[in-house]
Amino acid sequence: MASNLVIVESPAKVKTIRKFLGSSYNVDASNGHVRDLPKSQLGIDIANDYEPKYITIRGKGEILARLRKDVRKADKIYLATDPDREGEAISWHLVKALKLDDADNSGKKVYRISFNEITKNAVRDSLKHPRKIDMDLVDAQQTRRILDRMVGYSISPILWAKVKRGLSAGRVQSVALRMICDRESKIEAFIPAEYWTLEADLLSGGKSGVLRTMTARFSGNDSSKGNLDSRQECEKVRESCKNGKFIVKEVKKSERIRRAPLPFTTSTLQQEASKILNFSTQKTMRIAQQLYEGVEVKGHGTIALITYLRTDSTRVADEADKAAREYISGNFGEKYVGDHIGSSKPGVKIQDAHEAIRPTDITLSPVSVKASLQRDAFRLYQLIWKRFTASRMQPAVYATTGVKVECAGNIFLLSGSTVRFDGFLSVYTDSDETEEKPGPDFGELKEGQSLTLKELREEQHFTVPPAHFTEASLVKALEEQGIGRPSTYAPTITTILARHYVTKEQKNLFVTELGQVVNKMMVESFPDIVDTKFTANMEKMLDSVGEGKTQWKTIVEKFYPNLDTEVKKAEKNLQAVKVADEESDEICELCGRRMVIKYGPHGKFLACPGFPECRNTKPYFEKIGVKCPKCGKEIVLRRTKKGRIYYGCENNPACDFMSWARPAGKNCPRCGKYMVIKGNKLVCSDQECGYSENNAQ
Repeated sequence: MASNLVIVESPAKVKTIRKFLGSSYNVDASNGHVRDLPKSQLGIDIANDYEPKYITIRGKGEILARLRKDVRKADKIYLATDPDREGEAISWHLVKALKLDDADNSGKKVYRISFNEITKNAVRDSLKHPRKIDMDLVDAQQTRRILDRMVGYSISPILWAKVKRGLSAGRVQSVALRMICDRESKIEAFIPAEYWTLEADLLSGGKSGVLRTMTARFSGNDSSKGNLDSRQECEKVRESCKNGKFIVKEVKKSERIRRAPLPFTTSTLQQEASKILNFSTQKTMRIAQQLYEGVEVKGHGTIALITYLRTDSTRVADEADKAAREYISGNFGEKYVGDHIGSSKPGVKIQDAHEAIRPTDITLSPVSVKASLQRDAFRLYQLIWKRFTASRMQPAVYATTGVKVECAGNIFLLSGSTVRFDGFLSVYTDSDETEEKPGPDFGELKEGQSLTLKELREEQHFTVPPAHFTEASLVKALEEQGIGRPSTYAPTITTILARHYVTKEQKNLFVTELGQVVNKMMVESFPDIVDTKFTANMEKMLDSVGEGKTQWKTIVEKFYPNLDTEVKKAEKNLQAVKVADEESDEICELCGRRMVIKYGPHGKFLACPGFPECRNTKPYFEKIGVKCPKCGKEIVLRRTKKGRIYYGCENNPACDFMSWARPAGKNCPRCGKYMVIKGNKLVCSDQECGYSENNAQ
């Protein structure tokens, strides 16, 4: 009989950990939280020093009953919930729910253990270093939960009464919504400014004596620096250069070093997965959770492939660092092994409770586990593996050449670079890095050399507004401003999308009319809640609780009275606002009204505004602005029963047109078939034709 009980959060970990520990250990799972504040009420006793009222979560009764049986059979209980604040709080709730601190269980020994990776060595080592539950971390998580409950349960009813039912406000989600609204306002208020660029195609005899064309860009003169503000300025420079001589004034050769990136944190993983793999933050975390909990790998059994996925630290264990260097030396060569590991950006708050996100075993290359993983899991693991491996490698080294050319007092610049040593680039290329394009070899150019003008080319441009937020850039902005923590980024974005405050088109986030109304109310009535500095400072206060420097009730005592005052003012002063449903082009065939777009549990649908007299509803299909190549009707976006997106004709079933790739609204110039968009290319839908071209959009 097992005399030791290990309780983890996820059932997916049970089999793997049981295999590591043997028959003297019983391993069971709590399936996450077992206690929480009640849903039907605030659950915080304001009059009794803000004491929270916890109850057993509905559906967890059977799990707790099973765990109580396990406890009775065990002499030692090890609480092995996740290694973060929330995991610490879950362990504390288990102690209370299982009455492990009662007299009936006084003979049993209860320990808290944690591990950053689910490997045999890590799990066994944690048993050698058991500890007590860290009540400072528990209090920090408890404070966050109480503050979020106060905000949500105090403000959401006002939104229900003043706007419509089903809305919600949140301490972090409301700030994220405001950031998106503020960006939208800047975009709408932006006025484009005209500017011009001027490029000179110059001829020079190459090393072989063959004329070579190189393009130099105007960079300024005595009266202009950089870009030209008008066509007149551009023409003035053109005229002065037409009959002038282009003379090489300076040739400067140098070396540029690009250091390897740091291993992933939660936010950087979400950002890169969005940019490179087109994953949502929610999808990234779901797949990363699977890789952390363990997957079946041929020849290895069920193993965890990555370390814990919620972290803002870039620290790496000495053992993992050593293994990575040995792997790089053996597979790439000693010259690729890095001798300097960078640190995090200054000013970024790091908990450093556990390591960066990395592979648990660097020898398990993506290729070696590809057959065992689904496509998206493989792609994410490959991204994590490459990033970590690159972080232990030498910098890339570029040889750069810059040439300054003068003509009639006008300065033109041309530059080029070549890779002298690829370093970490042999493994990984950062999504933010512009691809290095090898430039011409300027080695033959000498100061004082004359170049021949082939052509002067001018081009008109206009400044562009700030970019819309994407999930990746919003996560980055939240992290930079100290709002939220690794565990909150994905749920925050998921919530504002689910509430239809924000909609996502391609990768861009756009605020809806509903989102604008809610944000306006929040800014006017609850300025502190949506203030980025106030929210960031609150996060610092929570950190202070976790570090044992501040009592949790001190924060709540200062926060709630102001919130309560603002809520009472809003209830009295806020005017009700009606958010109109978006009208569609569809006419209700039962009553003739123009149908409106509604939101349901499964997304958008069309409904008659005459409800309840007319209850007609229809599926909503989003038009993509392209005509059907078969019948000329509109192409709409559809989904299969399993959720896969495809494109079909709105006249279905009369017209059977469908395409898995997005139609481009253009016919192939070679065969006349319709073309589709694939990446940055327009491709003929007829594979036998094979015609493709760059997508100009």
